[in-house]
Amino acid sequence: MIPRGYGPGASFCPRCAAALPGPAPTTCARCRYQLFVNARPTVGLVILDRDPPDGAVAEPSRPDLRFLALRRAAEPMRGRWETPGGFCDGFEHPAEAAVREAREELGVSITLGDHLGMYVGSYEFQDEILPVLDNFYLATLDDPHVVLDPAESAELSWFSLVDPPPLAFATMDAAVRDAVRRLGG
Repeated sequence: MIPRGYGPGASFCPRCAAALPGPAPTTCARCRYQLFVNARPTVGLVILDRDPPDGAVAEPSRPDLRFLALRRAAEPMRGRWETPGGFCDGFEHPAEAAVREAREELGVSITLGDHLGMYVGSYEFQDEILPVLDNFYLATLDDPHVVLDPAESAELSWFSLVDPPPLAFATMDAAVRDAVRRLGG
């Protein structure tokens, strides 16, 4: 076991380095520091296509209503499709993080729409499974000329909102299903 000072596998106090009496939530016997494992806030974007194929009217129940997905270039879940997004920075509002993540991952600005909801999920990072609280938003691109960050994504594609591929994380699948319900599909 790797000694850790934070996260689900914490074995020593991150404040004074004393051995912890047990897994979090716990209190250090030496300095009384209370250690919890809280979900990390993240954002995800269900980016809708403003221009469905062949000029069709975008109706949620139609398979031509599409959303943008990216193929992951890094672990975890390398090679799987995902919605754009990422972790919120400290004290960053999820809506601000959503706009920032779109700029970083897609190289474009977006128009942020409704908040779809929050979903409890997990993310493997540094050999630990961390709890995450995924905030998903509907959005549209302000500029169709996406420039992917190659460290994040290998390719992009537009998929049917009502018949999506399996996505990298269960929270993404749930958000896409909720987007269909929200839009009346």
